[in-house]
Order: sequence, then structure tokens, then C-alpha cells
Amino acid sequence: MGSIGIAADIALIVVSSLIGGIIAHRLKQPLILGYIIAGVIIGPNTGGITVTSLHDIEMLAEIGVAFLLFALGLEFSLKDLRPVRNIALFGTPIQIILSMAFGYGIARLLGWPGASAIWLGAMISLSSTMVTLKTLDNQGWMGTLSSRVMIGMLIVQDLAIVPMMIILPQLNNPKAGLLVLGNAAIKAAIFLAAMVLIGFKLIPRLMRYVARWNSRELFILANTAIGLGVGYGTYLFGLSFAFGAFVAGMVLSESEYSHQALADILPLRDMFGLLFFASVGMLLEPGFLLAHIGMVLVWVLLVIVGKGIIFGGLSRAFGYGNVVPLATALGLCQIGEFSFVLARTGIATNSIDQELYTLILTVAIVTMVLTPLISSLTAPLYALQNRLFKKIPIQTINLPKTELSDHIVIAGGGRIGQYIGDVMRRLSIPFVLMEINCNRIDEIKKAGFPVVYGDASQAVVLEAAGIERAKMLLITTPVTVISKAVVDRALAIAPRLYILARTEAIEHMQLLHDRGVSQVIQPEFEAGLEFIREALLQMSIPVERIQQFTDEVRHELYRPLYESKAEYKTINQLQNAAHLLQLKWISVSANSPLTERSIGELNIRRRTGVTVVSVMRRGMIHDNPQPAFRFEQNDLVGVIGRPTHLKAFSELSGDDSVWPQGPKYEPGTA
Repeated sequence: MGSIGIAADIALIVVSSLIGGIIAHRLKQPLILGYIIAGVIIGPNTGGITVTSLHDIEMLAEIGVAFLLFALGLEFSLKDLRPVRNIALFGTPIQIILSMAFGYGIARLLGWPGASAIWLGAMISLSSTMVTLKTLDNQGWMGTLSSRVMIGMLIVQDLAIVPMMIILPQLNNPKAGLLVLGNAAIKAAIFLAAMVLIGFKLIPRLMRYVARWNSRELFILANTAIGLGVGYGTYLFGLSFAFGAFVAGMVLSESEYSHQALADILPLRDMFGLLFFASVGMLLEPGFLLAHIGMVLVWVLLVIVGKGIIFGGLSRAFGYGNVVPLATALGLCQIGEFSFVLARTGIATNSIDQELYTLILTVAIVTMVLTPLISSLTAPLYALQNRLFKKIPIQTINLPKTELSDHIVIAGGGRIGQYIGDVMRRLSIPFVLMEINCNRIDEIKKAGFPVVYGDASQAVVLEAAGIERAKMLLITTPVTVISKAVVDRALAIAPRLYILARTEAIEHMQLLHDRGVSQVIQPEFEAGLEFIREALLQMSIPVERIQQFTDEVRHELYRPLYESKAEYKTINQLQNAAHLLQLKWISVSANSPLTERSIGELNIRRRTGVTVVSVMRRGMIHDNPQPAFRFEQNDLVGVIGRPTHLKAFSELSGDDSVWPQGPKYEPGTA
């Protein structure tokens, strides 16, 4: 009967979580909020339809925790931290300590016991990776310096959950705590050493052996067995089950099969994670929320303000300026999903009581729900900050002593901005870059490019770049909200300025055009068209038909530009003509009808439609040969024309050997 009961419970959890997930998705909230609310509704504290085997569900939820940390280990990479390594590796531990001290101090002022105060401080110190990533993506901030700082700190925060789960339960017995903690540290060190010495050799070899069988089922089973098996081994060793799963993931991440392992384990992680988050909601008491609504709101305010000040201050202390401290403060001020993992550990080890668990869970859910709203205040608050306070002094590097005029201003000194700058320098076209990332500033200085250090959306920075005398403004950032701010400020100074901008979202192209952008580039769309072009070429579809199709698609997307800029339409037509005309090199064999005959005698242009542009003979290049030029055996003839014309010339030459690329030039050839 018990097995039927748990089967029914799982079915109830999955169906209710699906409904909760759909509702959360429609409200543009993370799915985990839907799962937690579903758990509240079917939990034992709300009445109505409820689960019957809560203890069994909690045991399955522990597997969900193991899978969460196993996947975290698989995803962990120091490469992700390199761009923001200082604030991530050194700033995040400081942030965790300060947040714990903040929570501990408030709790002690309220008369809480010391152990409970430490647990509360630890739980509020963690922010939500899921909520933050969802919010950044929805608001178009992914890829910005602010987002990289936040993601770097979140990665280190997620890693911090492992030592927290080992250390905090030892607070139950303060007298023996140091001894137990010391033993746990020694065991963890021995376990890690064994995994390094044995695991890094044995586990990749095992995965390689399993992969040779080309069995997807066995590969998935091997992944699961490694994650849960190593976790069980650490449990028998006296350490956390979840800690072993995390270490197993880190070991497997060094294998060449790590990407496939992660792809296979994610569905299991999500399904068991669903059980975990639903079980978290089952322990929430709605009656507690109603009875203590004032206390909950006070803690929500304290957490948001306290963590916001800590994150913003640390960002500033680590050298980040402009919008980064404000964006980081408003984006990471919530309590995270791994706080639920920590809270469940506290309940399981009798380290915290039900009241503290319910309080932290309730506050966490409220802060998560409020995150998108709070984060959306970044842009208006930053604008207000710039109006009220003195601007940061502008630093200029490598600017010419004479006043810039008819130059190009490039907003963004990343890879695209620096590449454009390199081309401009080769063509001797005056330009200046604007960049706010201090790390990129060092790269730009080494390259010798003229640059203004500052936020391109601020008038003082644009004026330092000479925007009122510029011929053109190029905005290389893909973030639409930043582009809009730069465009508005630039056009306020120079209303007739020609602006070229980039965007990652097709739906934002018309928005930027309406804002005053002269031309909008959508890189993913252009890359997609190139994929289509190459795929259709391999399908032997005529080049003319392929070009006609891509022209129609591009014209539909860039319709506003075609209608408003005749010059752009002309350039596009020239590009289309270039796509239709192809250069091919054809060999002249001994028996070819071309041998010992001249271009004029063969009447090549009239008979085939191609133009002979070059002939290579014995390593020498003869450009633009005249009608009297006579072909010889082993000549390589370069002709240009449409595919049908090239085919006709190939038939005329009697040789179907066609090179897609021209002959290589050797030093000393004419």
C-alpha cells in the first residue's frame, strides 16, 4: 500500500508542479516559484488534496539535492571566472561573511540564540542563480559587464554551499564542534586527495569504456551511478552525501565526455529538483505568513537593503564604476534556491526549528518574486544618480592633440569595437573608442587606439569623444537598453548624426530605427542567412534562386532602412551582384580547344559570358590579358561570371577541373 501511496504522491506533485510552472512562466517568474507554491497547496498545512507519504518524498528530495550539486560540479569551470576573477574569487567570500554578520547581528538584536542567528545569516548570504539569470535575460542585460560580475559571484556562492553544509550542522554541539569539524575537514581532505589521485584517472577511463558501446542508456546510467555512487561513498565515509555528488561532478567535468554527461543528467536533475522544491513548499505554513506578515515584510526589507549595500559597496571597492555597483546591488539582493538546500539540511540535522525554516522560506520566496521589479529600477535610478551627483572625471588616452572632426565614434571597446578600430587605422580614417570596462581599457591602450574611458550614455563622455563634430556613431553593444540610452543622448547633442547600431533581438530592430538609428545590424540573422546559403548550395539549388530568396528575407527584415535610405539599397544591390558573380580557376590541358588559341580568336566573352581576368603561367601572373593573348598547355585561367557562364566556359575548355580558390602567390612572382 505504501508503494501505491508514494506513486500517487509523485503523480500529484508532478501534475501540480506542471500547473504551477505554467502559471509562473506566464507571469515571467522562475519555474521554481511555481514548484514551491504547488508544494504549499498540496502540502499537509493547507488541507484539501495532500500527499500521504511526506517522509518518503523528502527522501527522494535528497536525491534532488545530490543531482543539483552533481550538475553544479559538471558545469563548474574556472574559465567562467577569468573576466571577473578578482571580485568573484575574493569579493564573494567577503560578501558572504559580511552578509552572515549582518544577519547574525540583526537576529541577535532580536534576541535569537547564537546558533540560529548564524544559520539565518548563512541562508540570507546566498543569492538566486536561477532568478538572476532569468531576470537578466528578460531585461536584455546578458553580456554586459554588470551581468558578468553577477554571474561570477553567483558561481562562487553556489560553490560555498558545500562547506556550509559540512560546517553549520556542527554548531549543534559547540563543545565538540571544533573536534567534529576538524575530523570532517581531515576526512574531506583525504576524500578529495583520493578523488584527485584515483577519480581523475578511473572515472574518465570508465566513461571512455562505456562510451565505446554507443549505448545511450548505459551512458546515462554510468553518469547517474557515478554521481550517486560517489555521494553514497562520502556518506559512508562520514561526510555529506551532496558533497560527494558535487566532487564527482567536478572530476567528471575534466573528462572529454563532460558536455554529454551534463546534457544527459539535466533531465534527471530537473525532475528530482522538482520534487525537492515541491517538498520545500510542503513545509511552508500559510498560517504563519498571515500571523507574522509584519515580521516577514521587515525581514524582506532588511535583506534587500542590507545585501544591496554590501554588493554595491564591494563592486565599487573592486574598481567597478558607472552602472555596475547599482546593477549588482539590485540584481543580487534576493535569497537564493541553495538557501533552501541549506535550510533542509538544518531541519534534517535538527539544527534549526520549524519557525526559522518557515520564516526564511517565506522571505526567500517574496524576495525572489520582487527581484524583476527591483532590478528594472537600475536604469532610472542610474539616470537619477548622474543628475544629482558630480560626474566621474573623464580620462582620455591616445587622443590626437588637434581637435577631432569628421571622425567615427565607436561606443564599445570589445572584440567588435577593437576590430573596427584596427580596420579604421589601416584605412587612415580618424576614430575614437568609448569604453567603461577597465580591463578592456588596458587592451585598447596596448593596441594604441584613441579611447575615452567612461559611460557612452553620458553627455560628458560623448562630448569628450567629439560627438558633435563626428561623422558617424557605431554602437557595438548588443544590449538594447544601453543602445537606446546612448542614441538618445547622442542625438540630443548632434541631431543629424548617422548612427549604426547592433542588436541581438530581431524585434528590437524597429524599436532602434524608430529611436533614430540609421542602420541596425542583427548578427544572428546574418549568420543564419549564411548557414542557409551554404546549405542550399550543397543541395545544388541554383545560386540565382538562393540569392533571390535571401534578398527577399533580408529586404523584409530591413524594410524600414530600404524605404528611408536610398544609399543603403544601392549598397545592398552591389553586394547581391557580388554574390552572383563568382571567380573560378580552370586548367588548360594538352587536348583543350583553348591551347594555342587567343582570347579574341575564341570569342570567349560572346560565346560563354565570362570575362578572363587573369592567367597563371609557370608561376607568373598575367592580369587582364588582352584579346591577342594566346593560351598554352598547363595555363590556369581565372574567369569571372555567373554559374551558368562558368559552366559554359568549362565545357568550351574541355576540362572540368575547377578550383574554388585561386592559385597561391609565391614571393617574387609578378
